[in-house]
Amino acid sequence: MKQIKWVFLVYSIITAASIMGIGIAIAEKSIIGTLGCIAAVVLIMGLGFKTKRKMRENGAL
Repeated sequence: MKQIKWVFLVYSIITAASIMGIGIAIAEKSIIGTLGCIAAVVLIMGLGFKTKRKMRENGAL
């Protein structure tokens, strides 16, 4: 069994929470909240992909 990469698990949980936040902000009719959550999703996913690329280059994956 492969070991869990905790960094990626944390990134995925935070991203999922931000996606849920988009739905909540839409339900509350909050444009600022919606835009903030969309920005958070893009930022966190970008950090995840960047981290994965660095780990591949270092041979950690």
